[in-house]
Amino acid sequence: MNTTSASPAEPRRAADASHPVLVWDAPVRVFHWLMVLSFAAAWITAESERWRLLHVTLGYTMAALVAFRIVWGLVGTRHARFASFVRGPAAIRRYLRALLSGKPEHHVGHNPAGALAIVAMLGLTAAVTALGWAGFNEIGGEWIKEAHEAAASVMLGVVLVHVAGVVLASVMHRENLVHAMVTGTKPGAPRDGIRRAWRGLAALLVLAVMGFWWQQWDAAPAAGADASQRSAHAHGGKHAHKGQDGDKD
Repeated sequence: MNTTSASPAEPRRAADASHPVLVWDAPVRVFHWLMVLSFAAAWITAESERWRLLHVTLGYTMAALVAFRIVWGLVGTRHARFASFVRGPAAIRRYLRALLSGKPEHHVGHNPAGALAIVAMLGLTAAVTALGWAGFNEIGGEWIKEAHEAAASVMLGVVLVHVAGVVLASVMHRENLVHAMVTGTKPGAPRDGIRRAWRGLAALLVLAVMGFWWQQWDAAPAAGADASQRSAHAHGGKHAHKGQDGDKD
């Protein structure tokens, strides 16, 4: 099995640090930034009736992105696979203890604490979008909408903890992890890198998302007209009902 991190007791060698290697393939990076954009915009539009279609579209986008990431986590490049970075409680405790002691373990891929946050965010995204879909389709009553909001709030908390962890790890490891998620490269030995960036697959992922967004917005006017017709019909029915009540009087 390929390893993705240096030994916990082995510091990164200066020679390794001077050679950037490709760690994150293009699909992982595209997934990451599309999720950031979608979650941020969905949170901002959550309470707006005017931007309801955008909010729903972003929710569906996040659900599809999670489905893609699960598949890519099984068949993707070395550092993208769950088997390469998901660790048990003992590894997470060891990493956190080392971090607090000021001598953190260096991992070329995701560290154990970051991996825990990623798995949590994937699971929470699935829960948030499923509850949002049920609420949007008026399935399950008011408690579904409240559960959707609660799950989204929990997810926001996990996201903020993850961001804080990225900042802390960047400072302590003296490497810009945000920059690494943009370029895909991190300091390391040649053996730590992946051979292929899979840019074509990343481009297909972007095109699929853009195509879905275009389809949603293209259908929006018709959907708005249908909603207006339903609203007018409902108001007309109420007026007719009132008229019948008046005749009875």
